[in-house]
Amino acid sequence: MVPKSSTKSHRFLAAVVISLAAICVGVTTSSAQQVGQISGVVGKLSRGERVFGVSTYDLSLENARALARSNIDYVYVDMEHGAMDFGELQAFLLGMIDKAALYESRSLRQNVTPLARFAPYGREQTEWTVKQALDLGLMGIIFPSIDTADQAITAIRAMRYPQRRGSPYMEPLGRRGSGPVAASWFWGLSSTDYVNRADVWPLNPGGELVAIMMIESAEGLSNVSEIAAVPGVTGLLIGPSDLSNSLGVERNADEVERAIETIVAACESHNVACGITANAGDMARRAAQGFRMLGAGRAGGGLPTSVDAALRAGRSAP
Repeated sequence: MVPKSSTKSHRFLAAVVISLAAICVGVTTSSAQQVGQISGVVGKLSRGERVFGVSTYDLSLENARALARSNIDYVYVDMEHGAMDFGELQAFLLGMIDKAALYESRSLRQNVTPLARFAPYGREQTEWTVKQALDLGLMGIIFPSIDTADQAITAIRAMRYPQRRGSPYMEPLGRRGSGPVAASWFWGLSSTDYVNRADVWPLNPGGELVAIMMIESAEGLSNVSEIAAVPGVTGLLIGPSDLSNSLGVERNADEVERAIETIVAACESHNVACGITANAGDMARRAAQGFRMLGAGRAGGGLPTSVDAALRAGRSAP
């Protein structure tokens, strides 16, 4: 006997997929047609602009709808500390599809780029998680606790399909298995177009996936320049609390701020985005410091007042 909650979830997914078909008629393209950039985060970062976002544990339809209409560039589902439930993640992604916005813009680009962070650290086996997540349609992954360049290379390889002979972007060689049906539907592309676009940016200038490595250990800090230099890394995200724990000091210690400055310098040296979470009072300082990926905190049921204030402060920063 199928549990009622499971049946309800399946009916919801079916209803979303069926209704999505109507809007996709106007905006989906074949491989012969030209499609604009799909990832808003990639678009802004490629122009040197800042991107702002939130994290969330709340995978409800109500939260998905609220965030899809919020003044953010990305949302990342936190499955590092929350439950790793790929069925719920898929429902959340489908719930974020704003059909009215797609119809109005006649574009495949969603206003909010969906990302996720998962439980395995860089030192653990991550490839199966990456494959499962990207096959749902995610447009980027945040990898916690990347300590070495080799770990970053492993993460990038997991995100990439094996490259064709003669590709100008051959290394790091991809290991992702082929199963693009659900992801191509979510993106609004044919399977062929999806495979061509589902590569890491900026290694592949036509790629739509972002690969964010978290620096949150003393070892990661010591190897930060080598990690930032790995082809395919889009950016580094700082985890100040875990970093301070690894360094053996309090979160507000001067040593932590010096470490943050070291990470920003590595990002600038290798021309990758640098990310951190900041509150309203700290947004302008972090923006001036060189951060281009600014998190405003955790959202659930829409944007809390403190998160909205942080976003407003970040958007208004020079």
